[in-house]
Amino acid sequence: MIPPPATAVPTLRLRHGTSMPQLGLGVWQMSDTETEAAVGAALDAGYRLVDTAAAYRNEEAVGRALRTSGVSRDEVFVTTKLWLDDYGADAARRACAASLARLGLDRVDLFLVHWPVPAEGRAALEAYRVLEELHADGRASAVGVSNFSIEDLERLRVDGRTTPSVNQVELHPYFPQRELREYAWKRGIVVQAWSPIGGSSGSGGGAGMGRGATLLAEPVLAGIAERVGRSPAQVVLRWHVQRGVSVVPKSVRPERIAENLRIFDFTLSDTDLALVDGLDSGRRGGPDPAAVNFSTFRRG
Repeated sequence: MIPPPATAVPTLRLRHGTSMPQLGLGVWQMSDTETEAAVGAALDAGYRLVDTAAAYRNEEAVGRALRTSGVSRDEVFVTTKLWLDDYGADAARRACAASLARLGLDRVDLFLVHWPVPAEGRAALEAYRVLEELHADGRASAVGVSNFSIEDLERLRVDGRTTPSVNQVELHPYFPQRELREYAWKRGIVVQAWSPIGGSSGSGGGAGMGRGATLLAEPVLAGIAERVGRSPAQVVLRWHVQRGVSVVPKSVRPERIAENLRIFDFTLSDTDLALVDGLDSGRRGGPDPAAVNFSTFRRG
């Protein structure tokens, strides 16, 4: 039996009126079998946020894990995302209904537009409008966006869309997105980090797959980890939460899933936070959202 976390996961109040745990489990690139096992282990360990997407092709597995977990639906915050293949208004409505059906839910807690695709004109704005409809009719407790820059968020504002509750983006010590975090904080948007401990100091074609030093091998993190008696991964996750960022780290290993949760019973000093800040390389590990368009990714 994995012990529960020593301290409960804090929640963040969202603009749309609900609250979201600050830390959850991401299930990107997990098979159905891995997803069911990981979600089950996470819920057993005390997680109450699960982050999936239509493009991950494991919404059904998430739904099965939720139903067999013994945890009440109302206790679990479920996020999914609308894929860019489905950004037309009618297609988006069908795709959102399909996501709910695959999850086996009549509502999700957070529905996100997955990419901004600025080269495709108003496509993302129209997709976000459909998510607003879902919020209005109760099928999404909150709505938001993913991979949006300040410019993308400004397009939503100028278009008269409601302010997103969440913007999920690549964010880690190598790429801390200070300006975006400041912009979001001023507007009440929660910033959530995907691949929060998987960053690379080089550039590459996918999340955490760049060419360069691996974040968790950084001597700075090793030194802090030794001082506080934690792992480098726990130090990085703690850095995120003390900077006000929500995190959805991925793992398929029960012991790592439990370790990632045990970050709320220690604190990094201002000096430690500044040392982690100093790892900023200004470079992404994943794709630049400004370059993503309808032909960039295909689900097959």
